[in-house]
Amino acid sequence: MKLATIRVQNGTRAVKLAGDVLLDLGAPDLGAFLTDARWASLAASADSGDAPVYAAADVNFAPLVPAPSKVVCVGLNYRTHIQEMGRDFPEYPTLFAKFADCLIGANDEIVRPDETDRLDWEAELAIVVGRTVRRPSTAEAEAAIAGFTILNDITARDWQFRTREWLQGKIWDSSTPVGPYLVTPDELPGEVRPTLNVTLTVDGEVMQSDTTADLCFDPVALIEYVSTIVRLNPGDIIATGTPGGVGHAQKPERYLVGGETVVVEIDGLGRLENRIVKVQSRT
Repeated sequence: MKLATIRVQNGTRAVKLAGDVLLDLGAPDLGAFLTDARWASLAASADSGDAPVYAAADVNFAPLVPAPSKVVCVGLNYRTHIQEMGRDFPEYPTLFAKFADCLIGANDEIVRPDETDRLDWEAELAIVVGRTVRRPSTAEAEAAIAGFTILNDITARDWQFRTREWLQGKIWDSSTPVGPYLVTPDELPGEVRPTLNVTLTVDGEVMQSDTTADLCFDPVALIEYVSTIVRLNPGDIIATGTPGGVGHAQKPERYLVGGETVVVEIDGLGRLENRIVKVQSRT
């Protein structure tokens, strides 16, 4: 199944893709829908009936989960990215966080902040949690994965490396597109440990191209690790890290200056397409 959150005239709605239309799932957004323990069966049995139907080609995607209780991100999780950044291979996942205010829709514009001149891209496979989980067995961690989506961890590198902690470079308001769909594991090769091609282009030029088989810590391992520290709730998101090819590691370094179109595609999950809006003058 493919599920999403779309913008409508009076807010947002959770929907299911059915051919060339989206069926309303009776919830204001996907995060709210996932809190119902019956969400999988409800989505599977959804039909047009009397519920609103939207043309898939015309919708405006909201952030996939507009207000997750947490967004946990993993740094240095692809071997190619670890090597290009000159780091050692990690013994444990490198974690940082984002906030709901960072998230935008799959096709929203990204405004480059005035305060950075080193805005970078990071294509990522993201996990969406489908049930509350804490200190799970491997089987419980597998069952906690509702599905997968795409996230672009847009990063202000100059702010990221001001200190030893990365947070301030990663949490700029309205900077992180996520979506368009949550795709359930049964639709993907490898299911909860999917092997998928990941590609990012800037104005059509390929910058990142890799496969999730290169992950050091796979999605199930990340659910186990993160939920040992903190409870994971339905709708929470774990961004699994980015492959090699970020602008910061290129020689010479390359950054987003405004006017570019950045596209992230992951097999079976769809695409993010976001235009970088040129720097706004301060008033």
